[in-house]
Amino acid sequence: MSRIVKAFANKAKVAYLTAGDGENSEQYFIALAKGGANVLEVGIPFSDPTADGLIIQKAMERSLKAGTDVKKVLEIIKQIRLNTEAAIIVFTYFNPIRSNLEYFLAQAKQSGADGVLVVDLPFEESSELRFLCAKYDLANISVTAPSTPLSRIKLIANNSSGFLYYACRKGTTGLRDELPLDLIERITEVRKYSSLPVAIGFGVSNNQMVQRIFKIADGCVVGSYFVDAVSKQVPLAQLELMAANIFNYD
Repeated sequence: MSRIVKAFANKAKVAYLTAGDGENSEQYFIALAKGGANVLEVGIPFSDPTADGLIIQKAMERSLKAGTDVKKVLEIIKQIRLNTEAAIIVFTYFNPIRSNLEYFLAQAKQSGADGVLVVDLPFEESSELRFLCAKYDLANISVTAPSTPLSRIKLIANNSSGFLYYACRKGTTGLRDELPLDLIERITEVRKYSSLPVAIGFGVSNNQMVQRIFKIADGCVVGSYFVDAVSKQVPLAQLELMAANIFNYD
């Protein structure tokens, strides 16, 4: 987990893309890393991504239509790892990996991943995942939200590793213009119940939002903003510049 620790030592700049969305998908991830992203969330496409908004849903549809499966995603991770020392987090729903969970986690580690985030797996059903992540030295990253009771945040944080992903809005992902007004108060409460670094995401789409997040949290997650750019087939150099601009922190 040293790459994750290193990323959060000086503000984690977390960038998400759906693997297999676009030709040479690994090149998009590498461009984000060159632009300053020090944590890459590599999304496994799933046919029913209930926690994701329309932009990422469509990316997953494109990826699945192109024939992307778990094996292909692991190959993409291998190629990313050969080109960057950014931390790599596998972002997935449980369904694509549940049939052979241990084999998947072992292969993810071997491919160069540093952690796993299974977005739809409730804590009460995650004991096997937590055990196997520890076995293969993978961070078991969990998500909390504004609706998560503080007592449950404590439970989740005490049984997770790497960092805590705070989804700052209810509902699904997507582009937003501003952050919730009570974000500072909420993160202050979360920190009382979690010793893990906290990364804030869901709807981050401009540098002003990133600047605000970095003042109150340890990391910032940007997803739909980059996925939308990939859907428009922006040149790699432009995607790299977008990452540099949005993650710039004074």
